[in-house]
Amino acid sequence: MTDIAVVTGGASGIGKATVLRLLDEGWNIIAVDRDRDALNGLETDCANSNLSVLVCDVGDEDSVTKTFAQIVEQHRSINGLVLSAGVLETGRLEDMNADAFDRVFSVNVRGLWLCARAAMPALKAASAEGGRARIVTLASIAGIRHKINSGAYAATKAAVIALTKVMAVEMAETGVLVNAVAPATVDTPMIAPHVATGSNTGYKTSGTSPLGRIAQPDDIARVIRFLLSEDAGYVTGTVTPVDGGTVAAFVPK
Repeated sequence: MTDIAVVTGGASGIGKATVLRLLDEGWNIIAVDRDRDALNGLETDCANSNLSVLVCDVGDEDSVTKTFAQIVEQHRSINGLVLSAGVLETGRLEDMNADAFDRVFSVNVRGLWLCARAAMPALKAASAEGGRARIVTLASIAGIRHKINSGAYAATKAAVIALTKVMAVEMAETGVLVNAVAPATVDTPMIAPHVATGSNTGYKTSGTSPLGRIAQPDDIARVIRFLLSEDAGYVTGTVTPVDGGTVAAFVPK
């Protein structure tokens, strides 16, 4: 039986790269995103019968509940959940307005938790049947080594790390494994407006890594694939930096 994975934020960036890589590995994929046009583009680009798409706003509890009810009705159990939906809000904390602060927490933390909670019965069902049952969350090195001008975002990713670790231990007895990846700067549409010429958002990237470049989405997708694989069957509660050595040691200017 072909394994099934749900990927939130699956129409763009790391989520899209993960969808494409897992399809190549033979998974059945349900890509979830709030952007219908982007999902349509993903379907066109893939032209793969193993891909299905659903519109869902992870920051809205009703939307999450209905989406995962639809998934469970169709599949009953799922083997993987990749929680890559996220937003970036920048600026000094003293200048940030409450709406922006709430928005980044609503999607990056609350939305992640809502999706994990909604998917848990289907994941536990897969584990009870002897199949794989894995959750991979998208943290960030911003949650490990915080930066100015993106303090709210960093706080959400620190929260994701905490949720990942606690969830992993709470779910261990069920056989559901939970891990996080923590990328540094990745060349994605989420970052593009903040690094474009003339941008005045105040956002500063983590810079090129000691390996001499920033990450591409597929660099992260490959590690996610490993955490979903049989090879990671004794790995849970971990946070894996995928950053080319960025946080390994400080490089003085």
